[in-house]
Amino acid sequence: MKNIFIKNREIGSGNPPYIIAEISGNHNGDIKKALELIEKAQEAGVDAVKIQTYTAETITLKHKSEDFKIKGGLWDGKYLYDLYDEAHTPWEWHEELFKKANTLGLHIFSSPFDHTAVDFLEDLNVPAYKIASFELLDLPLVAYVASKKKPMILSTGMANKKEIHDAVQTAQNAGASQIALLHCVSGYPTPIKETNLSTISELKNMFKVPIGLSDHTLGTVVPVAAVSLGASIIEKHFILDREDKGPDSDFSLEPQELKKLVENSKLAWDAIGEINFEIKPSEKQNVKFRRSLYAVEDIKKGEILTNNNIRSIRPGYGMHPKLIHSIIGKLSNREIKKGTAMKVEYIEK
Repeated sequence: MKNIFIKNREIGSGNPPYIIAEISGNHNGDIKKALELIEKAQEAGVDAVKIQTYTAETITLKHKSEDFKIKGGLWDGKYLYDLYDEAHTPWEWHEELFKKANTLGLHIFSSPFDHTAVDFLEDLNVPAYKIASFELLDLPLVAYVASKKKPMILSTGMANKKEIHDAVQTAQNAGASQIALLHCVSGYPTPIKETNLSTISELKNMFKVPIGLSDHTLGTVVPVAAVSLGASIIEKHFILDREDKGPDSDFSLEPQELKKLVENSKLAWDAIGEINFEIKPSEKQNVKFRRSLYAVEDIKKGEILTNNNIRSIRPGYGMHPKLIHSIIGKLSNREIKKGTAMKVEYIEK
């Protein structure tokens, strides 16, 4: 497993999950909301905020044929151009958004959707790049991003094994040495039963890079579960208030939910720990309450020890319970009062 670094933050095995708040189009065209989203994300404790760098012209065509009309789902009936024109983050905002995040100590990076977006982000000294699921097949874009030799996070929604392999190999061949993958289901929202978090371990075995989750389910159960299964990165869409509506509002977290996600993800990571069968510090005071062998009746000197006068009970100051069969039928070499913890030296050899 090869960990990656975004700035000075190590991501991967042995490190807490790296939490990304995806702003996407949840600013609803208002830069003040975009800036407030960054502030609220920082208050929630995330590591990074992410935006998307495209215009409607760079991602699709302004065309009214059926090919460009969305059928079903959250955006049913909309044309691609209109959806992306509504959801995009204006490029003239980027510098201010980057400055805001940097001032607050947050990482900020973006998903570019064409070469011009990559060039633009390079001028902003972006510390990393995210390849969105729908762009994973655009190998020339993957290669161009990789040529900038920045850390790359690739989302795998809808991709099969070969498509993921091709994207990773393309990135590596083009110069990317720091790659992470996000398991993703590109359903908006994603039904929990379709998340198939077992895929995280399979991706780890296949690619030996940090694996995370780009999550589009409702709530925080799935990403926290993903951390417990080894996810090193969690990306979740974020909005100030779902009542504001917007392109991604239905599957985005509000500030208090994002804060809870951060807290619970770190708790889940703490809970993984290491393989350990030793007595833990919190257990030490309770060892005495384990079972051991006790006299449960008064026993005279020379009396036979039986299942009636010797039993395995709590607390744990006497002989190990497994020794009961080795002492039953033997004789006591002294008087033993009821409630006495049994010792080897109380038994005739």
